[in-house]
Amino acid sequence: MKNLLIYQSSEYDCGPVSVTNAIRYLYEREEIVPHLLKHIWIMGNDTFCEQGQVGKVGTSKASMRYMADWMNAFGQGCKFPIAACFLEMDEAEITPGSTAWKCLEAGGCIVIRCITGDIPHYVLLTRILPGDEIGLFDPYEEEADFEDDPSCRAVEDAPRVMNRAVRYSRLNQTDSADYAMGKPEIREMLLIWRNDRQ
Repeated sequence: MKNLLIYQSSEYDCGPVSVTNAIRYLYEREEIVPHLLKHIWIMGNDTFCEQGQVGKVGTSKASMRYMADWMNAFGQGCKFPIAACFLEMDEAEITPGSTAWKCLEAGGCIVIRCITGDIPHYVLLTRILPGDEIGLFDPYEEEADFEDDPSCRAVEDAPRVMNRAVRYSRLNQTDSADYAMGKPEIREMLLIWRNDRQ
């Protein structure tokens, strides 16, 4: 049985929640091993603010890059069907034919760093939809108001898959619009997929 995707418990844990949601999206609950989840939470929220409070700037790019390496090693060493890849800067784009697009087409999912409310935020991309849209799950629970924004819409009937649909042109924007990945130099994404299916 597939799990429902989950929301943040604090203002800062969008990174580990989105990676956990990737696991919940890809695997049946009976397949998920506790050590995988434990390690995601150990690696996440590794930053600290100017006052020295740990985790209050969320999860770093270095941590996301390490998660990809760790998941590949975990998959090989523990015979768990997982593979991951970290992309950044110019490689981190979501366009037809791109590495990210191929991941989604093959049934994988992607944790991206984007902008919401003018701050960096991690969300999970789950699938390509008709009409140039990408299904995503935003772990920050709040009522969506996209009445004046044709690039985004709320999705209320797919809690195991998505809660938003966003045009991929919006995701690739270089500004600070909601769900835009911003300038290439700050972009990052963690691709995760099952490697036991063709």
